[in-house]
Amino acid sequence: MYSIFIGSLLLSLLHAVIPNHWLPVLAIGKKDNWSVSEVTQVTFISGLAHALSTIAIGIVLGLLGLQLANTIQHFTHFIAPSLLILLGIFFIYQHHRHKHFHLHNVPKPTLSKKKIVIALVIGMFLSPCMEIEAYFLLAGTKGIWAVLSIAALYLIISVSGMVLLVRLAYSGLLKLNWHSLEHKSGIITGWTLVITGIISFFIS
Repeated sequence: MYSIFIGSLLLSLLHAVIPNHWLPVLAIGKKDNWSVSEVTQVTFISGLAHALSTIAIGIVLGLLGLQLANTIQHFTHFIAPSLLILLGIFFIYQHHRHKHFHLHNVPKPTLSKKKIVIALVIGMFLSPCMEIEAYFLLAGTKGIWAVLSIAALYLIISVSGMVLLVRLAYSGLLKLNWHSLEHKSGIITGWTLVITGIISFFIS
């Protein structure tokens, strides 16, 4: 169970750091002269929409994991960790094909602020974080309490992390190579999934 929480924690942190989750808000806010308060609010709302859609899918998968653990004897010890490893290999493969994840279209700045916010929220809600869904499935084998714990962990870290980073970046206190970080997110995600799956074979 510890491996599931650690893996979920790492992916939640990565999810918050990935710039294309909040960089569109920052870019639009800078261009349209939004205040740091406005940028923070829009980031919070769009990040919350993104996290909630991810959690909704995750809970469904968690319940599925609970049913499978009760009906398939080897699911917890073999099939679920194997799914993590296979998913991790997929993300590593995608990384080497130079695919990026969670790319959200930035609304054109000619739109009104209200329309921009609506577009961001809808776009974020309709693009849930699929990387972490495997952890919900695996958590379901431990019980509904584990699924809800992963959901709370993901929600708090993802949304608060995005809000903190966008505020720091807006103020010019945070300067990183965002393109490089975004490019490497796929392989970091992949190896996190693979390592968690391997550990789960031994301690599940």
